[in-house]
Amino acid sequence: MRSVVLSLDTELAWGFHDRDNPPWNRIDAGRDAWRWLLDRFAAHSIPCTWAVVGHLLLEGCDGIHADHPSTDGWFDRDPGADERTAPAWYAPTLVAAIADSDVDHEIACHTFSHVEFGDPTTDRRVARAELRRSRELAEEWGIELDSLVFPRNRVGHRDVVADADFSAYRGVAPRQWYHGTALRPVGKGLSYAVGRSPPPVVTPTVDEQGLVDVPASLNLFAFQGPARRLVCAVTDDPIVRKVRLGLRELAGREDGVLHLWLHPNSLTTGADFERMERVLELVDRYRREYDLRVEPMRSVAARVHDATPAGPDPDRRDTSEHPVGR
Repeated sequence: MRSVVLSLDTELAWGFHDRDNPPWNRIDAGRDAWRWLLDRFAAHSIPCTWAVVGHLLLEGCDGIHADHPSTDGWFDRDPGADERTAPAWYAPTLVAAIADSDVDHEIACHTFSHVEFGDPTTDRRVARAELRRSRELAEEWGIELDSLVFPRNRVGHRDVVADADFSAYRGVAPRQWYHGTALRPVGKGLSYAVGRSPPPVVTPTVDEQGLVDVPASLNLFAFQGPARRLVCAVTDDPIVRKVRLGLRELAGREDGVLHLWLHPNSLTTGADFERMERVLELVDRYRREYDLRVEPMRSVAARVHDATPAGPDPDRRDTSEHPVGR
């Protein structure tokens, strides 16, 4: 089966609350981008995996979360308010818009408060609490959580994830030849910068925890800032080129997944929205012309599980962490 998967790290202010200088221009743009993406996914009939930070499902809270075993100060920026007064921290109306869409989107987990599971300081109690609270809130909404996207792609505590009854996670993208090369005017760096190399078409696998690892292929907004402006001044958008090459690669195979991902808050300029629209048009065209499937992570996981003859030995569960990726 040849599939395109789009997953979104949907977090608003929670994606930056542990940073000294949160990028408020991106945070403030997040809600409008969220709505725009929902509209464009519907226009193209593209189902996605929306990995939502659990706190965004709350109507309001006290801002303290005394029952959470987090480190001191973790919730210091939580305003203890509601969506009307603090829309960057609560988003029940936006989550409802996903659930009410005519497109069969998946609402997945991005932890409760954007804890990095791959951080050595994140212990198992915190990991369990993050997943337990996310699942409790989802059940109140009538949402069944199947997939997990690890904050900042820092994969860890996969045994805890499996014990919490998840079926899949977004894994780290395979290492490519251009990783580690500088963006320089000649050689491999330039080839990557102008989008001449395709992103990897990945093969989801069942890991030793019994979870389906659906590796990432391409962050749609990894190429930003001055380098993007310089390249786009002389050639086409390199990310759009890479998506086209990835779709072409996928169309020529018998099996595989092209897993594209993004943060809604990355869409802040007209060029960002144009890039995303062009990506969606490409996905839609290749789906029609080459009979590709566009589906959320849970659908991929279900098919991989069905094709796996036997589950892993529960006595061999590995509690080690996955290599860190970005």
